[in-house]
Amino acid sequence: MDKRIYLCLAHMSGKEQDFIREAFDTNWVVPLGPNVNAFEDDLKHFVGQNKEVVALSAGTAAIHLGLIQLGVSAGDEVICQSFTFCASANPVAYQGATPVFIDSEEDTWNMDPALLEEAIKDRIAKTGKKPKAILPVHLYGMPARIDEICAIAAKYDIPVLEDAAEALGSEFKGQKCGTFGTFGVLSFNGNKMITTSGGGALIVPDEAAKKQTMFYATQAREPFPHYQHEKIGYNYRMSNICAGIGRGQMTVLEDHIAHHRHVHDLYAKAFEGVEGITLKSNPDDRFNANYWLSTILIDPEKTGTNYDEVRVQLDAKGIETRPLWKPMHLQPVYVNNPCYVNGVSERLFNMGLCIPAGPWVTDEDVAYIVEQIKACCAKSCFIAVLK
Repeated sequence: MDKRIYLCLAHMSGKEQDFIREAFDTNWVVPLGPNVNAFEDDLKHFVGQNKEVVALSAGTAAIHLGLIQLGVSAGDEVICQSFTFCASANPVAYQGATPVFIDSEEDTWNMDPALLEEAIKDRIAKTGKKPKAILPVHLYGMPARIDEICAIAAKYDIPVLEDAAEALGSEFKGQKCGTFGTFGVLSFNGNKMITTSGGGALIVPDEAAKKQTMFYATQAREPFPHYQHEKIGYNYRMSNICAGIGRGQMTVLEDHIAHHRHVHDLYAKAFEGVEGITLKSNPDDRFNANYWLSTILIDPEKTGTNYDEVRVQLDAKGIETRPLWKPMHLQPVYVNNPCYVNGVSERLFNMGLCIPAGPWVTDEDVAYIVEQIKACCAKSCFIAVLK
């Protein structure tokens, strides 16, 4: 195959340029403007649950502002998911607080509710105070067991900051991910379900929280004719240009979600009955993942190969893949942080690959990808037999 197949390339609707041109024509090229307002309104109606939405410069910025508004500060602890990207935990460190890492459960690969409660009890016993927030993640677009997580959070009166950066459009029991916690986080990075080139959003409970978020996102400027600042603020607002891209992307969001689910279904049929290859799918009908990235586990004992050997061979065939996230509790920067582990995320990291699923991935691409993965495993098994 001559072309290279990427994990999830950005796909434009064709309408983005109209909104961008309008911003230039009206000279709205600042981090405010009609596109920002309209994009936020589009997102508000999409996520539902009477939530408000604030468009920001990144999903990381959204997590940071959520933590600030939950009162997280130096000396606090925040319960974080270990199996995720570093941006889920780093903003905790920005605040001088300590991430406490929780391992995953098998059903969703997300925060294990049993370990979560164990950790809360242990942190209270060890520190004399409860964690300041709980930060679960809907990894690769797969909803966490968010009902159980929120029930535990309510039991101990700890707020939930829900990282749905990879889960725009994913649902648990028909409710959009990002709307279960006090705050929810979305990302519009270049490889997400939709993109604003960079960018993110914070889902907030009401208009008052929206105003407060906007206050912190625009340098915490007080309402004086001169520049007066009584709190530390940040330059986190989304630009009117980026929001114009987002408005165009919202017109194809449902199409993107449908495509990712279609690609997952193709993989599911193709890998059915293939020994040693497991595709991650919804555990039951409560879960409705957007399948931002399709993910597989490769069992070395049954296939005769491992995920990294497959990754290298697929790369040579023009197929981009990526190892699953290395758990945060194994990252050198967090090696001394408290962690509550059961071995699940470490096992997943040592077995898993993300495979292409984006809007540019065709049915023919999927067939080629599956063919190459099967060939890698068959070749390795054949070599193992010869040995």
